[in-house]
Amino acid sequence: MSTTLLAVAAAGALALSAVPSNAAEPTQPSGSAGLSSAFDTAAAKYDVPRELLVGVGYAESHLDGHNGQPSQAGGYGVMHLVSNDKNQTMSEATKLTGLPVAQLSKDNASNILGAAAVLDSYADPAGLTDRSNLGKWYGVVAKYSHSADGPTARLYTDEVYRIIGAGVHAAGVTTEPKKVTPVLGSYAKVAPLGTRTPTSVAAVDYPGAIWNAASTSNYRVGRNAAISTIVIHVTQGSYAGTISWFKNPSAQVSSHYVIRSSDGQVTQMVAEKDTAWHVGSENGYTIGIEHEGFVDEPSWFTDAMYRSSAALTRNIADRRGIPKDRAHIKGHVEMPNQTHTDPGPNWNWDYYMELVNGGNPNPPEYNFTTYGSGVRVRSAPSLTAPIITELPGPTQVFVTCQVQGDPVTAEGTTNDWWARLRDQGGYMSNIYIQDPNPKLPGVPEC
Repeated sequence: MSTTLLAVAAAGALALSAVPSNAAEPTQPSGSAGLSSAFDTAAAKYDVPRELLVGVGYAESHLDGHNGQPSQAGGYGVMHLVSNDKNQTMSEATKLTGLPVAQLSKDNASNILGAAAVLDSYADPAGLTDRSNLGKWYGVVAKYSHSADGPTARLYTDEVYRIIGAGVHAAGVTTEPKKVTPVLGSYAKVAPLGTRTPTSVAAVDYPGAIWNAASTSNYRVGRNAAISTIVIHVTQGSYAGTISWFKNPSAQVSSHYVIRSSDGQVTQMVAEKDTAWHVGSENGYTIGIEHEGFVDEPSWFTDAMYRSSAALTRNIADRRGIPKDRAHIKGHVEMPNQTHTDPGPNWNWDYYMELVNGGNPNPPEYNFTTYGSGVRVRSAPSLTAPIITELPGPTQVFVTCQVQGDPVTAEGTTNDWWARLRDQGGYMSNIYIQDPNPKLPGVPEC
């Protein structure tokens, strides 16, 4: 949606990323050094469970601080410390840690420390005396989200607990899967977002969508032109956070639909007959679809999201007589009078448009994302084989097959499986691919 980050609050994606770094060949990728120890330090200093801190961070950003760039909601860093009219976690972190905003914004370790301090400050008033009981932190995490309403807070917090249950392997940070029964407290009386009622079912234009209206301050009733174009956006933030932001009257932005990365869940926030504010001067004749994630992090673009979005786009186009081609289905960056870059180079337009037109192409299950920068692609699955190229990170790669070769060790993990890359014409160790499995699932052996 924006060249700055809209990482407002966060429901993370199901596609949890992977373990390794470039430490074995021979340096760690930029930005990951010390991230795991930063979580250790913050958890110990403020008596916040490490799994909880990592879960919140992964839900917010996939543990990527995005080079200290602010979100549209005024949030920063791995943990998305925010300063806006609804969320003051940044100023709270400054007061609690004594660290300046500049440091909390740009330094990963400080950002994590600040978030731990804020969570700690919410725990005591909530009567949380047994800090080791992860289930009892539910209300604290919900408060940290500063969501627009109870259902959105539940959406955010349930995702954090799903991540805790699944475990995390990303950016050199690992947590093992942990079964936790959340203690919902007052949220037990709050219906989860997505509970369908006769009114909400009647409100949606797309039968598969959940209705959750944006603030009336963030869109205009009616249209001043016939609908002729569907615009593809990336939220630069999370699903729950984007929903919450569009419900904030101060946002002055919205979109007709928002799609979740993990499973393709669709939320409609503005009726198609009304004008959402998503492409400035081009709002009048367009329908906007936001996709959870970040332009520079392709791990958010799951097959579930592609297929769900394509089904939605196909439905809109068929109902409204819009040609299903790239002249009428465009990225935000392609619209007139724009300064935005989404959906960015990691969006697979060829695959998406084939799906939109009713095709059933091979799913991009062989598409993976590398972890770290300077990852070496070699002519054979051997550390002594000639280097063909080095990949910037993260990079989306197409794996044609995999084979066992020289073992590679990083972050205490050893893996002897190597991926053959179609486009680079060589091999790279699976240890540098964002998937928790040593042997990539679904990929045949060479």
